[in-house]
Amino acid sequence: MTTARRRVVVTGLGVCSAAGFDIQSFWNTLVAGTACTRHIQRFDASGYPSRIAAEIDDAAFQAAYDLPAEWRLRGRIAQYGAAAVSRAVEDAGLDRSATPRERIGVSIAAGMGSYDHGEVFGACGAAARLNPDPTVDWDALYEAMRRSLLPRSVERRTPGAIAALIANERGYRGPVMGVMTACAGGTQAIGDAMNWIRSGRADVVVAGGADSELYPMGLASFCLLGALSKRNDSPATASRPFDAHRDGFVMGEGAGAVVLESLEHAQARGARIYAEATGFGSACDAYRVTDPHPDGLGARLAMTRAMNDASITAAEVEYVNAHGTSTQANDRIESMALAQIFGERARKVPISSTKSMIGHATVAAGAIEAVVMALTLTTGTIHPTINQDQADPVCDLDYVPNVARRVDVGIAVSNSFAFGGQTASLVLQRHEG
Repeated sequence: MTTARRRVVVTGLGVCSAAGFDIQSFWNTLVAGTACTRHIQRFDASGYPSRIAAEIDDAAFQAAYDLPAEWRLRGRIAQYGAAAVSRAVEDAGLDRSATPRERIGVSIAAGMGSYDHGEVFGACGAAARLNPDPTVDWDALYEAMRRSLLPRSVERRTPGAIAALIANERGYRGPVMGVMTACAGGTQAIGDAMNWIRSGRADVVVAGGADSELYPMGLASFCLLGALSKRNDSPATASRPFDAHRDGFVMGEGAGAVVLESLEHAQARGARIYAEATGFGSACDAYRVTDPHPDGLGARLAMTRAMNDASITAAEVEYVNAHGTSTQANDRIESMALAQIFGERARKVPISSTKSMIGHATVAAGAIEAVVMALTLTTGTIHPTINQDQADPVCDLDYVPNVARRVDVGIAVSNSFAFGGQTASLVLQRHEG
């Protein structure tokens, strides 16, 4: 005997990004088509091939969020995640509800955490003292490295710690999970949270993603991959998904969070409902670490599985929030996969890329874009893909170029694709009661 799965709704939204720290400012920035990319201010990036990013202003962030002092020691990724979660929980009125803490879970995708040269080579300096080279003062080197170490290094470099820290701080004793499926992580965390609620393992789950690769070694890593835009003389036009002159993605950072709960639970406490989360699909294209499958296999599998999970067909989808990174390969292959999924309707389905304005927030991207989807459904507005100046023959769909569009969207799909061929798609629908 089977039990019908429970319906899942979105009741709270939180975001932390270069486009804003509150939902209204964030949404206004996106709808206006405002680029958030600038020359990197946090550190000296003058020697890097790419010197631009959608960077969060540190002083503005500290002013916007009154985080407990303890969080200041846990690194930028943890702070962004805690900030977005705090806003989502507040938005949902969850702290004012009588929900037993044993029935609230946490599912957070997070980046690997930042580290500098001192932390990497500190252990080497310590080890070298055991077999010293007389030409090097290893004791001095070890002591210098030891003094450079920052507190909470293990927590800062353990992605799963963030979900546990959030649960611990808030007393949530439901299921807790840290997700690390690279740039598919934010979407994966939300999809897995949906399934916890559907199956009855939790009544409420706070889900999302947080990341920042915007530090010297993080930037260097993506530069070495050749993945970043070098349009340093024009930061505002550097991220140009699906445009013929795209030359790589722009790094972003931040966090997105949603509060998910069963429909019955939300209705019982009189919660505002932004949207219904109806479908999730994930896959691996099993091709290469850094390149998507040339036939778009992983993208098609994730989208198809998400739509099947939502019991909808491609003919019913009215908007796609694309992965849309602004790299040559991703945009071409995602466009091909969308054309295959939607067939004759492909050029009639509006598609836009949030990354055109706030860059690629890597592990956090899918969670931020889930917030975007919920706002699209509730406002009837699709934000634009900016910097769409010249059509690419291999990217010939409707990317809502440069200007927002009023559309009464009832069903939306969001895509997140990652290193290793990991793919994930999410379906949200307007809640009809």
